[in-house]
Amino acid sequence: MLALVGARVRTTRQRLELSRRALAERSGVSERFLAQLEGGDGNISLARFADVAAALGTTPAELLAGLGPEPRKKAVALLGVRGAGKSTVGSELARRLGVPFVEVDQHIEKKAGLTLGEIFELHGEAYYRKVERDVLRALLGRATPMVLATGGSIVNDADNFAFLRARCLTVWLKARAEDHWNRVIQQGDQRPMGKNPHAFSELETLLGARASLYAGAHHTVDTSRRPVAAVVDEVAALAAA
Repeated sequence: MLALVGARVRTTRQRLELSRRALAERSGVSERFLAQLEGGDGNISLARFADVAAALGTTPAELLAGLGPEPRKKAVALLGVRGAGKSTVGSELARRLGVPFVEVDQHIEKKAGLTLGEIFELHGEAYYRKVERDVLRALLGRATPMVLATGGSIVNDADNFAFLRARCLTVWLKARAEDHWNRVIQQGDQRPMGKNPHAFSELETLLGARASLYAGAHHTVDTSRRPVAAVVDEVAALAAA
């Protein structure tokens, strides 16, 4: 930080077209010490630093502005029904922020030693929620910055969703039913159609039922008909705020 302060003092002095000798005369601080200060080697008292700032026509606060510790990056949790774009947006957002990308359901499967389908078939939803809770606490226990793609139904569990909100910046990737449907199909997954002629109407019903729960996220970002880059830009701005 001393090097940054010194560079700012030097830049301000040069902008004013002051020699180091002239600044020494104005501030009452020796030319030799000013050289050390500008080189990041000086250890100046607050009073003398104030004298230098005044001689430069500024204040200590202005010379120090923005030089504090970098704000800690936040963990960002993306919410939404399958096809919301959590994996696509999440992986690019993580790359942009320089943090890990985590698919929560993959960690749940690893911890349980079962696929999601097997978890629900053999043990039921209550067991899934317990494993989900354990995974979230393990991932977020140390407040490590990351981007998480959460399971689509996490909002159905009030405790797990509350824990997620307390530890992360939560963002609902909102989209129309048509967008969810088309994205899944474009990924090569034909299962939504399967043998169920009512699959799309059921998707619409699911989105309607969960909308008020997803709206409990800190932010809502509409992804309908928007390029991935634009969505990532918006979520990244929210994470940086």
